[in-house]
Amino acid sequence: MATAGLERKATHASSHMGSLDMAQGNGQAPKMIYYFGRTKTEGKGQQKELLGGKGANLAEMTSIGLPVPPGFTITTEVCDLYYKSGRKLPAGMMDEVAKNIATLEKELGKKFGDANDPLLVSVRSGAARSMPGMMNTILNLGLNDRSVVGIANATGNHRFAYDAYRRLINMYGDVVCDVDHEHFEIAFDKIKKKYRAKVDNEVPLEGMIQLCKDYEAVFKKHFGKPFPQEPIKQLELAIEAVFKSWMQPRAVSYRQVENITGLLGTAVNVQSMVFGNMGDDSGTGVAFTRDPATGENKFYGEFLINAQGEDVVAGIRTPLHVDEMPKWNKKCYDQLIGIKDKLEQHYHDVQDVEFTIERNTLFMLQTRTGKRTGAAAVKIACDMVKEKLIDEKTAVERIPAHAGGLFPRAIALL
Repeated sequence: MATAGLERKATHASSHMGSLDMAQGNGQAPKMIYYFGRTKTEGKGQQKELLGGKGANLAEMTSIGLPVPPGFTITTEVCDLYYKSGRKLPAGMMDEVAKNIATLEKELGKKFGDANDPLLVSVRSGAARSMPGMMNTILNLGLNDRSVVGIANATGNHRFAYDAYRRLINMYGDVVCDVDHEHFEIAFDKIKKKYRAKVDNEVPLEGMIQLCKDYEAVFKKHFGKPFPQEPIKQLELAIEAVFKSWMQPRAVSYRQVENITGLLGTAVNVQSMVFGNMGDDSGTGVAFTRDPATGENKFYGEFLINAQGEDVVAGIRTPLHVDEMPKWNKKCYDQLIGIKDKLEQHYHDVQDVEFTIERNTLFMLQTRTGKRTGAAAVKIACDMVKEKLIDEKTAVERIPAHAGGLFPRAIALL
């Protein structure tokens, strides 16, 4: 809608001017990084043009008291500077990254790159508009040959540590270094065959240790250099990979087809890791605050026990419906229901969320406006008017054009 477009432009202008005003006021360069955590939360939900949708919502969820793993967002302005500088990271950016890593270390009591119990992070892209074709997530960044032993000893869960490391080598190779995922899958298939494992989590510890060695060999063979052992170098190359993904052909084509213009680039979200694959008291899932197909006011989603985020969507294992969660972990389920209500009260709309449970502790990793069918859009809009979450004008605006035939029914319900 035209009003939404104007709001986006206004938000972008205020966000952009906010950082530039700061620059002009004290002679410093524009603020490159916004931290979110218990220590401080610098960003706001309205700053999507500057922080990307993901970064803005992480800051907003943190500010309303939800259990979000702390981290920081590198702004879309930095992506813009990257391209204006001939695809070079702006001067001083990695110094700012180091300062924010130090804040993260202080908040969590762990050190990035520590050999014994290291702080690990995820790296994700996040533009103001959700965009297929951009960079996939990198998980467990910061692990290396030494710290994988340290984290195995620190957690007492050796299989988890090597599972985390093999995922990093695979994702880093695929996303940052253009080593095709298929090469890693071939190596994994050999290990599964050797140990007669039908699915990934049936491979025993010794198989996982061997798999990490095999993955490093695959990485070196196809990239020409060994897997990087220095965590800060891993992070620098991952950040640059996010910026590069902004101009990947698929992402460029998508923006052209969808007529998405005026965006500076993608933000980069660096967030402390939480682990859904630490054992049977851990898990991960995705959910909608209401059923996106019917609009029914019922928590709707799926989860996996002892898994990391990408496992839910990868189709490797069959997820469980969230209705089954109380049998496994009622405390976390009840907490999720409370968060569902809090999110709808705050955003006044259906939310699509990602969550992880690490050793019976719930963490929220993302929220965004949930997509829905035309029929669901009508029911949700009407229900939210009755619940006094939105007014009638907003409800009518939320009924999509393709659901125009449902307008009479919607008006009648209102």
